[in-house]
Amino acid sequence: MARARVSDDRQDTEIIERLVSVNRVAKVVKGGRRFGFSALVVVGDGKGRVGYGSGKAREVPEAVRKATEAARRNMMRVPLRQGRTLHHDVQGHFGAGRVIMRAAPPGTGIIAGGPMRAVFEALGVQDVVAKSLGSSNPHNMVKATFDGLARVMSPRSVAAKRGRKVSDIVGRRHHVEQGAE
Repeated sequence: MARARVSDDRQDTEIIERLVSVNRVAKVVKGGRRFGFSALVVVGDGKGRVGYGSGKAREVPEAVRKATEAARRNMMRVPLRQGRTLHHDVQGHFGAGRVIMRAAPPGTGIIAGGPMRAVFEALGVQDVVAKSLGSSNPHNMVKATFDGLARVMSPRSVAAKRGRKVSDIVGRRHHVEQGAE
C-alpha cells in the first residue's frame, strides 16, 4: 500500500509512504481476547531522506497514522552517488537480521526483497543489489537496512574528515593505474 502525500514539514516536497507490514496482536483479558494492530511504515522524499516508524492501535488506519508520524520524526539523510545508487558496498545488522547492500551500475534497478525494497524506493535509490541474511522479520530487516545506510559515507565527507581533497580520496586508484602504464 503506497501513498504519496504532501509533507506538512517546513519543505513542500512529496513524501513517499510505504506500508511494510501490518500485524494483528492480541491481548488476553478476562472476557477473552482484545485484538489490536501494529504497523511498520517507511517514509522518504525520494531524494536521499528516509525514515521508519511503527505504531499500534485498535484499528489499522490509526496504527498506520501513528507509524507514519513516528517515521517522519525519525528521518535521516543518506548520501547517494549521482542521486541513484550507494557510494560503496555496505553491510548492516540488527538482532539476527543481516543485510548486504551493493552499489550497482545504471539500469540495474532495485534488486532487493520485501522490506528492503520499500526502504530503497522511499529513499530514491534506483540501482542497488541487496541481500538479506538471517532473520526475515520485517522489523529486523528494516532496522538492519537503516544500520547499513547509516554507515554509507560520501567521498566528500571522508575527505572533510581526513582534511584532504576529494580528488585525493577518489582519484588515488586512477593515479596508480596511470602510473603503471
